[in-house]
Amino acid sequence: MKSGKVIVSIKGAAVWCIAVALFAALPASAQQAFPTRHMREAVTKGAARKMADLPSTRTLRLSIALPVRNQEQLTLLLSALSDPKSPQYRKWLSVGEFIERFGPTADDYEKVASFAEANGLEVTGRSSNRMVIDVQGTVENVSRALHVNMGVYQHPTEARTFYAADREPTVDSDVKIWSVAGLDDFSLPRPLLQRETSTATAVKRFTTGSGPGGQFLGSDFRAAYYGGTALTGAGQTIGLYGLNYNIRDVEAYYSAVGQPFNPNQVQNYSIDGTQNSCGSGCDDGEPVIDIIAALSMAPGATIIEYFGKNDVDVFNAMASANVAKQLSTSLGWSPADPSADEPIFQEFAAQGQNSFVASGDSGAYSSANVFTYPASDPYVTAVGGTDLTTSGGAWSGETAWNGSGGGPTPLGLGIPAYQQLSGVVSSANGGSTRVRNIPDVSAEANTDNYFCANGSCGGGLGGTSFASPRWAGFLALVNEQAANNGRPSVGFLNPIIYGIGTGSRYGNAFHDITSGNNANSNASYNAVPGYDLVTGWGSPNGQGLIDALAGGSSTTSGNWSFCANENGNCIFTGTQTVRYGSGSTFVSQALSWAATCNNATFGDPTPGIVKHCEITNSWNTCANENASCGFGDTETVRFGAGSSYFAAVFTGGVNCTDGVFGDPDYGTLKHCDRAPTTWTYCSDESGQCNFTGTRTLLYGANGNYVTQTLSGPVTCSNSTFGTDPDAGQLKHCYVPGLPISGE
Repeated sequence: MKSGKVIVSIKGAAVWCIAVALFAALPASAQQAFPTRHMREAVTKGAARKMADLPSTRTLRLSIALPVRNQEQLTLLLSALSDPKSPQYRKWLSVGEFIERFGPTADDYEKVASFAEANGLEVTGRSSNRMVIDVQGTVENVSRALHVNMGVYQHPTEARTFYAADREPTVDSDVKIWSVAGLDDFSLPRPLLQRETSTATAVKRFTTGSGPGGQFLGSDFRAAYYGGTALTGAGQTIGLYGLNYNIRDVEAYYSAVGQPFNPNQVQNYSIDGTQNSCGSGCDDGEPVIDIIAALSMAPGATIIEYFGKNDVDVFNAMASANVAKQLSTSLGWSPADPSADEPIFQEFAAQGQNSFVASGDSGAYSSANVFTYPASDPYVTAVGGTDLTTSGGAWSGETAWNGSGGGPTPLGLGIPAYQQLSGVVSSANGGSTRVRNIPDVSAEANTDNYFCANGSCGGGLGGTSFASPRWAGFLALVNEQAANNGRPSVGFLNPIIYGIGTGSRYGNAFHDITSGNNANSNASYNAVPGYDLVTGWGSPNGQGLIDALAGGSSTTSGNWSFCANENGNCIFTGTQTVRYGSGSTFVSQALSWAATCNNATFGDPTPGIVKHCEITNSWNTCANENASCGFGDTETVRFGAGSSYFAAVFTGGVNCTDGVFGDPDYGTLKHCDRAPTTWTYCSDESGQCNFTGTRTLLYGANGNYVTQTLSGPVTCSNSTFGTDPDAGQLKHCYVPGLPISGE
């Protein structure tokens, strides 16, 4: 590489700007290198033996990417868009606005097109955001235009050959080029699916799903991770990295499980002419499970499969269309340069789009793990894997999945600002203070999923390929609620969820996975309380996370607050009125300290529909904005105005400010209300109650409880609390929060 290249990260964007500026400042007469690498290390170090020259008459299809303008200003804007205290918070750009402020100029774009044509390359596609030009031409013309020799090499680790350039490409012209995709096929995108094997650590022997043999169906994860019925993803579009598939296999799945499916909800889109084609020998397992996983979580959403001849074209199609605000990629590969897609990922962030990427199925990251991209990029949300257990459909427990890809990236991408917050990297989780850590979040990925593909149906499939589209479907629910409340999409999640994870709302928003690991022969990381390099911050905790991201609550109306899903336990202080049902149909009872949220306790007000419990919130205003809300016990406090609030649990008072809660209603004078708190099950007596920081714990049973403020983790015992509040009875520990399920 000849241009002073640096690895890109959010933290290092200023350095990246210098590299781009130096590149742009080279004299027009000089032979210009690009700011990104294209050479394969296997070629430069001689690990790949050259077999022959690539035939000069062979046609190569290339995607020429242009750099963004005003990189420093773009970096500052991206920070402001995710900052609740900024006047530009969530004021996303349209494609036109992005082009006007940061896209290549029309003149620069035409210069690239003219350069290609002058060198015998045919322009086959243009993008509306002017970020990419598609061309094709013979190897002879490509080699002459870019000053390279194209060769055929024996792959050092795979039983195949590949083609690649023997040097970094350069151009004689003063055209501004960021990268050229298609100059090699060394690393092919690989689906991140895992099939059931005989290895005990890879297979879940007991499953609690509703499919054949206890296998999980897609709808089981909607019940476990959302648990409601009000949100369906209506009005939302989920974008998937397109792979060839047969819609018949999607139809076969929904027919087999007895659920409705409208094939018109699945569409295809391309800007370079690539078409969906899945004939004889085509394996459509990956795209079919992507569609099913996303649509099962958000059955009212529209799915778009984005097709292209390479990753640049696929991602740019997503950005230039700007229709899908939640995107998912269930593939991994090893790029020549991990910053090559960065301009497009930054456009996602500027336009309020969030891209989820599967973190991989090979366990802990190391230099031996070569399929860690694009999960390693700091502008995507990397999704790891868990092993889920449900009870009556509701979430009841979760551990780390041993195949979950995670660890400090081996690609050298610098640590982003959101991972430098206090409480993220620790000696317990083994995170890096230098490079990007993966994953950010997680969802079920064990080999216990029912699926249909290639003309047949069965079980035993897993992988983070399932987890990523599930999160995309969940975000569709979040953005639906935001739209219902008259708000924009929530946008790039990482700065938000790391703020939640290090704050007081974490327990309400996420299932914190604290057991299991992703050990392999090269490395190992453990799931620990808080953030870790196996499960990130954990899996979505239903309405709690939806409200934390979108504001408001689709399951809260009037003076009622969500308490527990069906078959969970609702634990609260004193005597409260609890209602049970869904939609507008509920039955209620006055109960003390606890309510088992099921038909046996309340009767069945809505047969055949998933229900939940709510308690009277009895909100009492305790402070205006920027004042202090004081109290001596543990209470739930909400901050906002009208119908827009963020809520969290506090002990001994709280300052009523945006800095503590975030801003649920920008530009409006807000206030704090407080109400008795609910409690989330943490541990049985003599067990370990795992949490980070200091919290007030409830200990006891049958209405006989004591509280104590302790630093986690703690042993749930009489000796810890200094008393036996209910002698002779099995007791439990609880932490403050609005639970998605009980003990």
